[in-house]
Amino acid sequence: MKNIFLTLCFSFLSVFILNAQTTQKIKVSGNCGMCKGHIEKAAKEAGAAKAEWDKVAKVLSVTFDAAKTSTDKIEEAVAAAGYDTENKEASTEAYKKLDECCQYKRKKKG
Repeated sequence: MKNIFLTLCFSFLSVFILNAQTTQKIKVSGNCGMCKGHIEKAAKEAGAAKAEWDKVAKVLSVTFDAAKTSTDKIEEAVAAAGYDTENKEASTEAYKKLDECCQYKRKKKG
């Protein structure tokens, strides 16, 4: 009986923890494997539990606890690292700090 109770408690707790996580996809500009590392690191530093950037699709998949961070905060961190996202634009200074291979073609303003 004790084992059944512990198993049920563990199962309930696992489901609760998994449901607290949110997964979102964010378009992020970039070019190469170094970009992948920088983008994923910035997302994780902004609170993402998991971050995976697809360099072909230019999409960052992030999983995070919505009580601790948000897509807005994650996008701000990625933009601060020099990469434009679908909603945030990296500053010219941050973009220029990227290695030459990471300097993707930016969309023209206006």
